[in-house]
Amino acid sequence: MKELASVLEIPGVWRGLVNQRVQALPTGHAGLDALLPGGGLPCGALTEVLHAKPGVGELSLILPIMARLTQGGSRAVLMAPPYIPYAPALAQAGVVLPRLVVMQPPSQDEVPWGFEQSLHAGVFGMVVAWGQRTTSEALLRLQRAAENANSMGILMRPLSAAAQASHAALRLCLRPTANGTDVEILKCRGGRTGQHWLLAA
Repeated sequence: MKELASVLEIPGVWRGLVNQRVQALPTGHAGLDALLPGGGLPCGALTEVLHAKPGVGELSLILPIMARLTQGGSRAVLMAPPYIPYAPALAQAGVVLPRLVVMQPPSQDEVPWGFEQSLHAGVFGMVVAWGQRTTSEALLRLQRAAENANSMGILMRPLSAAAQASHAALRLCLRPTANGTDVEILKCRGGRTGQHWLLAA
């Protein structure tokens, strides 16, 4: 039994329907937090946010938690954003701009490597990247890097990536609707999938 208990302490080991204790930070969206284990996005883990096209609400989804982290003294990274971040809007949302780093790798092929290295650096509380091409092996490395650094890794990917298996602890799917953005929980370590929440426009 001692051997089994030690195995169950390893992050990522599937425990069936047993409720798992998940360390998380509130997203700032109470309705979404109520659906997620631990009441927010998992810490020390990779979260994937899948969207039909950039600008459907993926940044609005994470701005409150980014503001909270930077206000608390942590640094955050935006890597390969599809649009130039608008500093006044970020500041108005509460993000402490001197603690925010924007990186633009030379090509999309270098995003996974840059993402992984940023996590390994151990100086960022949150690393957010927009990646078009990411392999299953790269996702596993990113998940492990986030665990080792106890950092929050968020990877924005096209909706077509939903068909690809993923090692991420949490996968969210964003789809625009007439009333805002529908957020579906596709995968959730320690929680329920298939739940929906509306991010108002």
